[in-house]
Amino acid sequence: MARPTTEATEATEATEATEATEATEGAEPGQVGRRRFLTYLVAAPTLTVAAKLTADAVAPSRAEAVVPTLPQPAEILDLGDVLTLSCAPTAGMLVLEMTADGRARLQLPRAEVGQGITTATAMLVAEELDLPLEKVDVVLSDARTELLFNQLTGGSNTMRSLYDPVRGTAATARARMVAAAAARWGADASRLSTRDGSVWAPDGRSASYGDLAGPASRSGLSVGVIQPKAESAHTLVGTPASRKDARAMVTGKQVYTLDLDVPGANPVMVRRPPTINGTVRKVANEAAVRAMPGIIDIAVVPTGVAVLAETFGQALDGKNALDVTWGPGTVDGETNETIKKKLRAAALPFVVPPLLTQYVDGEFDFAFASHAPMESNSAVADVREDSATIWAGLKSPIVAKQTIARELGLPENKVTVHVQQGGGSFGRRLFFDAALEAAQISKAMKKPVRLMWSRIDDMRHGRGRAASYHRIRATFALGQVLTFEHRVASVETDWSHGLGEILTAFAAKLPVGGNLTFAQTVFLLTVKSPYNFGVTTQLLNEVPLKFHTSAWRSVYSANTRGAEEIMVDEIAAKLGKDPLAFRREFIKEQRQRAVLDKVAELGEWGRKLPAGFAQGIAVHGEYKSYTACLVEMDARDPKHPRVTKATIAVDVGKPVNPRGIQAQMLGGLTDAISTTLTAGLHIDQGLPLEGSYSQFHYARQKNSPMDVQVHVMPATGDDIGGAGELGLPAPVGAIANAYARATGIKPRSFPITFPVDFDPFPR
Repeated sequence: MARPTTEATEATEATEATEATEATEGAEPGQVGRRRFLTYLVAAPTLTVAAKLTADAVAPSRAEAVVPTLPQPAEILDLGDVLTLSCAPTAGMLVLEMTADGRARLQLPRAEVGQGITTATAMLVAEELDLPLEKVDVVLSDARTELLFNQLTGGSNTMRSLYDPVRGTAATARARMVAAAAARWGADASRLSTRDGSVWAPDGRSASYGDLAGPASRSGLSVGVIQPKAESAHTLVGTPASRKDARAMVTGKQVYTLDLDVPGANPVMVRRPPTINGTVRKVANEAAVRAMPGIIDIAVVPTGVAVLAETFGQALDGKNALDVTWGPGTVDGETNETIKKKLRAAALPFVVPPLLTQYVDGEFDFAFASHAPMESNSAVADVREDSATIWAGLKSPIVAKQTIARELGLPENKVTVHVQQGGGSFGRRLFFDAALEAAQISKAMKKPVRLMWSRIDDMRHGRGRAASYHRIRATFALGQVLTFEHRVASVETDWSHGLGEILTAFAAKLPVGGNLTFAQTVFLLTVKSPYNFGVTTQLLNEVPLKFHTSAWRSVYSANTRGAEEIMVDEIAAKLGKDPLAFRREFIKEQRQRAVLDKVAELGEWGRKLPAGFAQGIAVHGEYKSYTACLVEMDARDPKHPRVTKATIAVDVGKPVNPRGIQAQMLGGLTDAISTTLTAGLHIDQGLPLEGSYSQFHYARQKNSPMDVQVHVMPATGDDIGGAGELGLPAPVGAIANAYARATGIKPRSFPITFPVDFDPFPR
């Protein structure tokens, strides 16, 4: 509900006053600056584009060039821009240490969850310092409240927001090393150079960084102009590098949360309700469970009944033995069918009637999907009377710290949150459910605890991608697309992990409409069509069903753009055009066309295939990056299709580590194969049926193509784009299009193969 009008007026006045003293951030005279543009998005639940939609507009008298599409919100300002700008006030507060043994140690205010950012940022440091990569260590920073919005990992934003600050910080360290050497030798600093972790004089003298670390730290040191290297001088950045943590991960040496040895922290597991958000009414057999071998303590907490034991096996036995009477949850009667019905009813209507023109309509359903990271939810907590210490894989550690402090009744400065490397996330670790739960258990039991969620709990009570319904209409005449309307109805995606605060604060705290407005804003700042399809509108409506949801890789774009790419093939067919040629004709951006051309070349678009096999192609652009995907599919058995080959081209503007980008694209391809063909959650009476990898049919090796080529385009401009979300939407469309071409069946419900072919675990 909106706040009173007087408060809205005050907020608007505050915004205007701020904007009167700040730059309009790139706006030309007569245009809207980025800050004011975001204000409009956050202050209204939808964006309305006024356009002339008369008979003359939708039925031109003769064929012309493609009907241009007005710029969409995400083309003016995307979510990554917002996150980067929100980081700007504290961007210079990075911590880089130079140690006496000649190593550099960067404290990274982001979470490494497998995306490779510790390696990429280490490359930036090594490049600027002229230091071997193996001598750069990157550790994850504890929650630092003073960073404000600069510690949230999401929106494919890490390299976009940290590229310049990390380079600047390392360049400062290098300049101080040179200055220290110049002072020692009485030399001109401008004549000194650096290489291999040392400062060198023209006469051959050298001093190692380790030797200079102490003198370089002195406050009175005179340092000249600090300037990062010219990008043209880069020798490491932009070249493929293997992940610094790869060996540790594959040999079992990587330390995750539950590998920590925290004194006195015993294993704990939680008996959870049989429906989402159910409550504990009564524990009938507490005494009997307490008497079981190894059981140390039992406590009722907001999420269920916690059992502390000497081993996880004993904790598991104890929690399974509990006899609990449960109160109702928030979605007890919901099933896939009831949810689908509500979503279809919630889809906003089309504006353009199919009058005087031809049209194509399409409707699509996407099921709930689990994030399913390899590491299930876990945390370690040690809560005392006057302090608390938490360890967990966290992508929004500041909000976690603030929330935990509030729940425990402690001042924020008495709560320490250590960020651990996570074993996967895909959006899951934006939320800190396990950290908060572990803190609540530790407080209740007055003991340190090591909390682990079982795989069943992680899939059933963890967060996932919300189910969605899509309705699309395109009108066309004389070979031109005149209008393209996409209406999305989705179960509500929870944005309470901190992103909503960033959006609201960046828009000067205007009155907003709650989660719906946050969702609309994220949708409009991420989803955009790459085509000149005349008047284009993409609108979201969310149904407030209280499931456990979170942003899932590529958030709204995966399904929205995936469905659109299916429709693009169907429009092309109606117009009698080849899918590739049609895309090339209508694409807006040359960079988008370039990656499309590259996959068509490398993947041999149009080559002859046996009956039951087919190619599919699709494109996507997001966060200043572009990609295209071409797949080949064996669908001789339509119920068991298999992608046999994939070709991907990707343009991220300025690639820091091409090998890391290739890995991101391969991960996106695998997610797309999984959720397009086989992986989803069946909701039955308020709970997912799936409870293991054997039931949630994520792609195995046998489902993955042996022939995959990922081509990273050379640097194409000044922008550095995002990669984490980018790799999913295009493969979704390409896979669905290949299936349609191979089978003659238009896919409309995803995953395509979705039976309950297992016996669900007990609730």
